[in-house]
Amino acid sequence: MNAMNSVNPLDPLDPLELLLAERACERLVIDFVHRLDLGEPASVAELFTEDGTWEWPAGERLVAGRDALAAYFGSRPADRLSRRLMSNVLVTVTSPDTATATSYFTTYRVDGHEGGLLPPGPPVQVGHYEDTFRRSPDGTWLLSGRILHLAFGGPTPRPPRP
Repeated sequence: MNAMNSVNPLDPLDPLELLLAERACERLVIDFVHRLDLGEPASVAELFTEDGTWEWPAGERLVAGRDALAAYFGSRPADRLSRRLMSNVLVTVTSPDTATATSYFTTYRVDGHEGGLLPPGPPVQVGHYEDTFRRSPDGTWLLSGRILHLAFGGPTPRPPRP
């Protein structure tokens, strides 16, 4: 048994396939926040399986299905400025077609942004995601579930008016 397989003995994939699966899932974690902050928020739904879910247990929110996810993330305020920092992304491939991950996030954001540079403020959220992934028949990896856990959180501020 080589060192790669000893890390994840349940995974029958060869080392290269294992790395490719891990990277594809890590890419989804990063693409999710990129689309929220710099892209079209509703397009986050494209990263999920048709029956994918996003859940925030502490906020008692569960959004299920790609259409509902597009509506939920697409309802983000148009004047919201946000930047999320992702770190500690740990993907575990559990089978040739499934994987899990845990990743940490820090969110900075304001509502009512009218352009220009803002003075920095503290983050409004710090927490972690627990993700599940499935590989589709065409080989594409997608999120099948994302659960948000907050360790620290507060309201989204509005920038001061001149």
